[in-house]
Amino acid sequence: MNQQLTNRLRLFFALICLYTGAIAQPPRGPLVVSPQVNADKTVTFRYLSPTAKEVKLSGQFLKAPIEMSKDAQGIWSVTTEAVKPDIYPYSFQVDGITVMDPANVAFFPNERFKASLVDVPGDSPLIHAMKDVPHGSINYEYYPSLEGTTGSLVVYTPPGYDQNPSKKYPVFYLISGTTDTEETFFKVGKTNLILDNLIAEGKAKPMIIVMPYGNLAARVAEQKGGAKPADPTVRDGVDAVKRANDFATDLVSKVVPYIEKNYRTVANRESRAIGGFSRGGGQTLRTAFSNLDKFAWVCSYSSYLSPAEMDQNFPQIGGKPETTNKQLKLFWVSVGSDDFLYKGTVEFMDYLKAKNVAFKSLITDGGHTWMNVKKYVAETTPLLFQ
Repeated sequence: MNQQLTNRLRLFFALICLYTGAIAQPPRGPLVVSPQVNADKTVTFRYLSPTAKEVKLSGQFLKAPIEMSKDAQGIWSVTTEAVKPDIYPYSFQVDGITVMDPANVAFFPNERFKASLVDVPGDSPLIHAMKDVPHGSINYEYYPSLEGTTGSLVVYTPPGYDQNPSKKYPVFYLISGTTDTEETFFKVGKTNLILDNLIAEGKAKPMIIVMPYGNLAARVAEQKGGAKPADPTVRDGVDAVKRANDFATDLVSKVVPYIEKNYRTVANRESRAIGGFSRGGGQTLRTAFSNLDKFAWVCSYSSYLSPAEMDQNFPQIGGKPETTNKQLKLFWVSVGSDDFLYKGTVEFMDYLKAKNVAFKSLITDGGHTWMNVKKYVAETTPLLFQ
C-alpha cells in the first residue's frame, strides 16, 4: 500500500470518528446566562423551557413571585427592580413546580427546598465579599458518630494555619438550622470569607470554625436503612428535646474529641465557643447550658428556650446568675424584628433580664433569613476569645 493511499485511509477514518462523535452528542439548546447582575443592581433571570406554559421567579428579595416572559427560543426571562446588595436564595416556579436555576452552579444546601443563590455585590465590598486578603481553608471531615454511624463536618482553618505548625487555635462550633446541612454556613453564610476579612482587618482573632450537620436523627436513620423521621412539631416538646440532647452528646463526646485530635486547638473551655441559627440555636443553648465546663462563649441566632424549659431543665442558669455570669465570657442573643421566632426570642431575653443573667443582644430588621445570619456572625466573631 503506497503512502498516498495510507494517508487517504487515515483521513477517512478520522472523519468517520469525528462524525460518530458528533452524532453521539446530546442536542444542545441556546446558551442561557442566569442570573445576570446588572450595573444598576437590577438582576436578569433566565430559564429555558420551550414547552412550559407559565414560569415565575420567586426569591427572598421579592414580596411575591413575579411573571417571566418567553422569547422565540423558549427562554423565559425577567429583570427585577434594583436589589439591595446581599446574597439571596431564589427559584423558578415552572407550571407550579419549584425548580433550581439550571444555569447557576451556586445553590442553597438544604434537605427540603432546592434554591439557587444570587450574589448582588455592593458598591464597596460587603463583609462576606471575596477580597484581596489572606484566605483560610475549608476541609470536609468524617468522624465516628453515635450508634456506629459516620458524621460529617465542614471545618474552616484560618489564614496561616498550614504555615505555622506550632500554633494552636480556639474553636467556634457553629450549627445551622432546621433542614440545613453542614455546608450551609459555608456556602450561604460565607462564614469563611467573613472571617478572612475580619482577621485581615484585625477585628477578629484567628480561629477554627467547625460546622456539623444538625439533623442527627436523619443521618442515623439513613445509614441504618430507615426512613428519615419528620421534624418535631413542637419546639420544646419531648421529641425535640431528646433530639437536641442526642446532638449535644454527639458534639461533646464525638465531634470535639475528633477536632482536638486532628487539628491544633487550644483544648479548654475558655477557647471553645458554640453558636447556631434557628434549630441550631436551640441546640447551642441546650448543649452549652448542659456543658458549661466545656464552653465559655455562647451565641444564639434567631432562637430561644422557653421560660418553662429553662426552669425545668436548666434552673441553675437563672437560679445562680452570679455563677452563670462568671462562667460565660459571652452570651449573645439576636433576632430579626420580622422573624417568626421574634416573640419567643424576646420572651427569652425578658426571662434572662428578670433572672439577672448578663447577655448581649441585637435586634435587626428582616426575618428568619441567612441575610441576617451573616450579620450576626460578623457581629459576634470579633467578640470571641478576646
